[in-house]
Amino acid sequence: MHLVPAERADRRAIDGHRVCDAVAAIGEPDHVRAWAERFSLLSDPGRLALLMALRQTGPLAVSDLAIATGMNDPAVSQALRLLRAAGVVAGEKDGRVVRYRIIDPITADLLQHCVSGSDCAATAFRSTLR
Repeated sequence: MHLVPAERADRRAIDGHRVCDAVAAIGEPDHVRAWAERFSLLSDPGRLALLMALRQTGPLAVSDLAIATGMNDPAVSQALRLLRAAGVVAGEKDGRVVRYRIIDPITADLLQHCVSGSDCAATAFRSTLR
C-alpha cells in the first residue's frame, strides 16, 4: 500500500492493491477540487441548459438563449457572468450584440454526453421551471 498517505497507513485494508489504485485515481486534492467546481457549475439546471444550447448551436446572444431555455434575460446574464468568470464561456461583441460561446474544451466534451441522445432534456428542464 505504497500510495496510501502516512496518516492512513495504519488502517487495515481488505484489498490493498485496489486501495492503491483508488488513491492513484483520486490524485491530488487540488485536482479533485477543480473537478468538483466544474461539476458545481454544471449542477444548476439553468446553467446546464445554457451550456447545452451553446454546445449544440455555437455562439448565441443573451436574448436568444433566454428564448431557447425559457429563462428571463437577467437570469441568463447572471448565469453567463458566473460561467465567464469560471473560464467556461466567453462573449464576442458583434456591433451592439454579444454572442457567447463555450471556450473550455473539457466542459464541451462533458456536454457532448448531455446533448447526444437527449431528446427529453429540454422538456425535463422546462418542467423544473414551473
